[in-house]
Amino acid sequence: MKRWIWVCVVAALLASCTSGAGARTPTRGDAMVFVAVPLSGFQANGGQTVLGGVRLAAEQINRNGGLDGYRVVVRPLDDESDSDVALAQVDEIAAAMQGGERVVAVIGHLNSGQTLAAMTRYAEMDLVVITPTASEQSLTQKGYTNFFRVNANDAVQAEVDARFLVEHLNARRVVVVFNNTEYGQGLAASLIQELQALGAEAVTQVEVEEGQGTYATEVAQIQAAAPDAIFYAGYEIEAPYLRAELVRAGIAAPMLCSDGAFLAATIDEADGTAEGMYVSAFAPSPRAVGDAAWFEAYQAVEYRNPDTYSVNGYVAMQVLAEGVKQAGSLDRDQIAQALRRNAVPTLLDNLEFDANGDLVDPQIWIYQVTEGEFEQIEW
Repeated sequence: MKRWIWVCVVAALLASCTSGAGARTPTRGDAMVFVAVPLSGFQANGGQTVLGGVRLAAEQINRNGGLDGYRVVVRPLDDESDSDVALAQVDEIAAAMQGGERVVAVIGHLNSGQTLAAMTRYAEMDLVVITPTASEQSLTQKGYTNFFRVNANDAVQAEVDARFLVEHLNARRVVVVFNNTEYGQGLAASLIQELQALGAEAVTQVEVEEGQGTYATEVAQIQAAAPDAIFYAGYEIEAPYLRAELVRAGIAAPMLCSDGAFLAATIDEADGTAEGMYVSAFAPSPRAVGDAAWFEAYQAVEYRNPDTYSVNGYVAMQVLAEGVKQAGSLDRDQIAQALRRNAVPTLLDNLEFDANGDLVDPQIWIYQVTEGEFEQIEW
């Protein structure tokens, strides 16, 4: 699943790939790209890492001609990880468009729930939507013509994660824990089906609250089930605390968390208990694909180190830029047609999209916490 031999070469050429030969200054005005992610509250770090990736890509694009000659202006929107807030904020985007601002795209949302809510409005608007991380399967089954995602969907993640549990961890009895979001519930259901197809079973299913902090009851249920492995479908705001209580209870079964936990907080907030746990991911860690120059460029724009979802935000902006380049236009439908028709060079290889906006060859990466860091597992 690794294809990094030439990725650094691609990264070095990204500026020319998105703008043509030679650096030049955008001269045709501004083009707005809204980044709708949580920027406050319990998932702020995840949203901020996406925003940082978008900002870095936009800065590089602007130094090399912009989007069809227009300067990219990145405008953050804080959806607070709340679907009602996300839906209400569409009014701000609509107002900008009605006021004469040139809005090209929305990059977002971080979570499937907010994406599902907002797409009911975005679908009728003259803009392209590219999610960096939303994975709920039905998003690309609703006939949207302006929606794309740069990550695998939950069906793909469930298939890979189930195979990892059964084939690599030799698990036959799996406890499936999930948070009470569209994402957690949908991924858990898909994983259970995949386990059954492989001859394994979900011996216990446990639902927890989004953002839950203590797990005495759930740990007792898991302990009683005596599983070979534990799978958690949820976020970094729950996973480290669940992990800590499991370890303190003496439960030694290996634990695999879903992509929602692929953030440094999962390690940092686990009170020293994260060592050995596994996490699946929609992108490699920045250390795997970004060279020293990429890290320095990110730090210059964001004044912090990139985190796991920085790659997703960066790639989403690259996809938009390449769609504009190939379309030769900021028109929504022309950009969408170009993205479905042509391969898109990005930091994560050449990406191709199907008619629904899903990746043609999506990937999932598996990591293990080793000496306090996410290290990729080859299996």
